[in-house]
Amino acid sequence: MNKNDIADIRKRFKLDTDLLKIADIYNVYIKGETTEIFHEESRSFSLLDREQQELFLANFKKVLGGKLDEKLFEVKFQRQEEGQADHTQRLLYDGLEADDVDEWKENMQRIALKTIEDRTYEKDMVITFIRGTYFKTTKREPDETEIDMRDEVYTTPFILSSLNQTELPKSSLVFDFVEREFKSNVLADPVIKLASPIGGFLFPSFTDNAADVNHIIYAASKANNPDFQFIESVLNGEEIMTAEDDKAVFEEIVKAVIGEEVNSRTLAGVYDEINHMLVVEKESEEEEDTPTLDTVEVARVLKASGVKDISTEKVERAFQQVVEDKSYEMKASHVIPSYASKSIKISTKVADIKISPQDLRYVKQVNYNGKRCLLIEVEEDTMIEGFKLLQEEELE
Repeated sequence: MNKNDIADIRKRFKLDTDLLKIADIYNVYIKGETTEIFHEESRSFSLLDREQQELFLANFKKVLGGKLDEKLFEVKFQRQEEGQADHTQRLLYDGLEADDVDEWKENMQRIALKTIEDRTYEKDMVITFIRGTYFKTTKREPDETEIDMRDEVYTTPFILSSLNQTELPKSSLVFDFVEREFKSNVLADPVIKLASPIGGFLFPSFTDNAADVNHIIYAASKANNPDFQFIESVLNGEEIMTAEDDKAVFEEIVKAVIGEEVNSRTLAGVYDEINHMLVVEKESEEEEDTPTLDTVEVARVLKASGVKDISTEKVERAFQQVVEDKSYEMKASHVIPSYASKSIKISTKVADIKISPQDLRYVKQVNYNGKRCLLIEVEEDTMIEGFKLLQEEELE
């Protein structure tokens, strides 16, 4: 599943659309620090009043917000053991296939109970499940009308879940216009924080417009901070790597190959090579498919960047040393800073400087009069607080 797939289904969560239909909604209320359901409610989504529908739809869009491998993760299910009746993949698949609403509700209840089975939450929680159908239109040809476009669609039943904390509203002072007096306003009903879900998931994943029931999309509450316990124990998913993890692994592998020290020209060359991979892939493929870096590609990138004495065998040993798996692959988009912004931060005791990756080659660390200095090549006058910086003696 790529970011375009996510973006398309996310924008369908709105009222009065015929491209996404929600049939059932099931809410489970769990009291803080308990391991049992306090209250549950199953209804047809269409029977909710319009305001409630809007609140929930905004919540579902929040669940699917964020970047892949940072806040959203495509998780592969663990292999089901023989006789494992509560495997989440089985519960979700059977829930999608169930004609009886009570059967779907029972399966979702079992997932909710798994959520609180081995852990307790400090605050009251509401776990929401919806079951619906997502319709994705085929690509429109120039001579097609809007009606023609909808003649052929990809149809995918889905289940989405959202985890939300609750909080008690703060007491406040109000003015009563009828009695003409000031009163304290104390509300006892907890507020469900639908605007900031702390987790969730979408099943199934989609690959090439087809359902992939062997994967599930997990949503974390914060970027690069997935709940590994939830993924393993509740979703029965395999281990995942975040974009941040990939970047750290890449840096350690490169250090293991070339050492801790590197000049700016070599580092700029590494970033340029990897960015070129991404640009070529984007231009040559209609569907987004991020290229990966394995031992062969890392060796090629380092050679192209001017690093001497590089071999695939040497890189394989570095992979084995860092991740204990020479077949490990990193997504190329994870390991380089953003080329669209000044994403590289150069930190010194005197100052912090931000530059873009393609400008890294213009920065050097040099020795000047016996002191280490940072040299930045510029093409125009340097301005400091409205003053033009005076050019001083030349470097030798």
